[in-house]
Amino acid sequence: MRIAFYGSSLLSSCWNGAATYYRGMIRALSEVGYRTTFYEPDIYGRQQNRDIDPPEWCDVVVYQPNMEDLRAVTSKAADADIVVKASGVGYEDDALFGLLLQAAHPAALTIFWDVDAPATLAGLAADRDLPLHRHLAETALVLTYGGGDPVVYSYRGFGVKDCVPIYNALDPSTHHPVAADPRFAADLSLLANRLPDRETRVDDFFFRPAAEMPDKRFLLGGSGWDDKPMPENVSRAGHVGTRDHNAFNASATAVLNVSRDSMAANGFSPATRVFEAAGAGACLITDQWAGLDLFLREDVEVLVARDGKDVVEHLRHLDPAKARVIGERARARVLREHTYSRRAVQFDELVRGHLKRRRMEAAE
Repeated sequence: MRIAFYGSSLLSSCWNGAATYYRGMIRALSEVGYRTTFYEPDIYGRQQNRDIDPPEWCDVVVYQPNMEDLRAVTSKAADADIVVKASGVGYEDDALFGLLLQAAHPAALTIFWDVDAPATLAGLAADRDLPLHRHLAETALVLTYGGGDPVVYSYRGFGVKDCVPIYNALDPSTHHPVAADPRFAADLSLLANRLPDRETRVDDFFFRPAAEMPDKRFLLGGSGWDDKPMPENVSRAGHVGTRDHNAFNASATAVLNVSRDSMAANGFSPATRVFEAAGAGACLITDQWAGLDLFLREDVEVLVARDGKDVVEHLRHLDPAKARVIGERARARVLREHTYSRRAVQFDELVRGHLKRRRMEAAE
């Protein structure tokens, strides 16, 4: 089946944390019979900061951020069996969604794929006049990359016909153990873009422990931190492209995950970096959120911190040997249960079920 997928970017992870999720899902879907064309706008300098070239398992169309190009690329949705509009594309999202719903073939399955469901739902609740309300009413299916039952129930409360989480996962062909790289050596590393709804939590879980442990080395990767005051024992790595994610994760004693405010409050929202770090065999310290035990077991496959004090305690008692054991257990768990190949099977079963029901309803 043919998928027309309209998202932020497949080619670049620059200001685009969903890149590896898109890549993992679309690559795995190609292995079960789907052919995807990914449409992405040329914005935020992403095309100048590509992590990958257009892959053989997906066609990529880059369009300019103007209405003429937007109309041209949305017209291509008419040729697809499945039309996907992701959240947070970044250029005229409302107009994009409306044009896609107009262009999609009546027999096509239309999907809204939300990669930041807690934030999207907060916006829907705050403004009943958002165009997204109207667009969702015309959409057959909502998929999210996290959120669990709280997100499902909230979407149904807005009249969505069906909502299913398809969680982040691991692509073992791209995220796997590698040799340590001196560039990324540290006692604790964090890879996260600077965002308003995460910065306070980063202050608590990362900068506070760094200030309290001047004898430890801390490494911060991600965009937007250049003017952020920070302790002297924190080094900046800047934007870390996906080519270096394995080395980044494999070179520190521990790797930290800090959720955005809405995802921490909602729970059931493991970020891509959770599975990427586990795939590289890293010892992960994550902030606490509901549903973590569905993915990794506390104190066995992951270390959990309620606040910065807990991060300090973990680092005081963590040595390379213990960290290695935790990382190996985490990697074994995600390889068993949380790969994109498994997520692709879930997607395939879901889509085929929807299309079968639609054919049966049309025949009645």
